[in-house]
Amino acid sequence: MPAADQQLTVTVGDTTFSAAYLRPADPTATVVVAHGAGAGMDHPFLRGFTDALNGLGLATLRFNFPYREAGRKFPDRPPAAIAAWRAAMDTARARADANGDSGPVWAAGKSFGGRMASMAVAEGMEASGLVYLGYPLHAPGKPEKLRDEHLYGMTTPMLFLQGTRDNFATPGILADVVARIGSNAVLQWVEGGDHSFAVAGKKRATDEVGASLAAAVAAFIAAQGSGG
Repeated sequence: MPAADQQLTVTVGDTTFSAAYLRPADPTATVVVAHGAGAGMDHPFLRGFTDALNGLGLATLRFNFPYREAGRKFPDRPPAAIAAWRAAMDTARARADANGDSGPVWAAGKSFGGRMASMAVAEGMEASGLVYLGYPLHAPGKPEKLRDEHLYGMTTPMLFLQGTRDNFATPGILADVVARIGSNAVLQWVEGGDHSFAVAGKKRATDEVGASLAAAVAAFIAAQGSGG
């Protein structure tokens, strides 16, 4: 069984934000998880997702971006979000080291959180791999304005989990982007899922929706091995 949350405070510059670390016995990897633009780290979707990862033998650290910590609605600009990502990853590595865990440390995020993780890695942040829980490739109805330039040339393993009804990523366009990134990027569709992975006609609690994605993530991480 996963241990209870260990509440942490992370500092970046003159800003602090909250994080929650959960570690099962002898985890095979650590996954740092960021929330989407409209929700914080304790949203049921993220709790369900991280609890399920813990049950599959992975440690997790989820965190609030500074804007969310301060009670603001508008997301941080990329420099601030990237700085928060770096600090969260450093904190996760410190916890892993303190516990003698030698497994890889991955970065994952819902929508905005995942895109900021990818930008951080593109700018040099170390991560064994990236997991996108609904990558926001473009704003709804604006597929001509893609958020993809920084993804090309990255060799980090990437898993895109995306709903087929997600209006933030036209299926054909996303498939083309993932193909152009290269063999290190894998796209897995959630049939009928929207941007929150809700499936029409399939009533599930929000935490169950998040938990349903954990097995695919754990399998992808395991397939990449213990390096990093």
